[in-house]
Amino acid sequence: MNLKQLFTKGSRHNKSFMMERSRCCAFTGHRPEKLLGKEAYVIVELRKEILAAIADGYTTFISGCSRGVDLWAADIVLELQRSNKELRLACAIPFPDFDDRWPVDWKKHFQLVKKKADYIQILEQSYSPGVYQKRNEFMCDHVSRIIAVCDGRPSGTQNTIDYARLQNIPVRLIKP
Repeated sequence: MNLKQLFTKGSRHNKSFMMERSRCCAFTGHRPEKLLGKEAYVIVELRKEILAAIADGYTTFISGCSRGVDLWAADIVLELQRSNKELRLACAIPFPDFDDRWPVDWKKHFQLVKKKADYIQILEQSYSPGVYQKRNEFMCDHVSRIIAVCDGRPSGTQNTIDYARLQNIPVRLIKP
């Protein structure tokens, strides 16, 4: 099964979804409260890595849409899309209401990213144990590069990095 079959069209584009794994990149990273570094530094470094990925031929970026790194990276892709019409943002959402317990500002942020995304994949219809790991593995299974913000402590982000490396997917690591 390819991503054309897995993702549904987002609200912004009606073009058919064609993408090659070799041109797809995903993001993983800590939530804001778990970052040891400054948000501004992380965003600058994410932008550098996204621009490097674009220079290397990547055109589709998959965000897991969690608070912090995932949404900041999605914002950068959406901003760059304004001047590069080849870029696409895909959202891999663990389950429909996974943002229910978030603060209002993060909920609004997520809803805006979801609205602007080119493609959306919802992995489960409701929460279940392991759904976040399923989302992370799904992203890794459909890309050829991961951009990660991680300090090496045990976490879902570190699990994603470990899984990607087991699959021989290059990880571009940003240390906060």
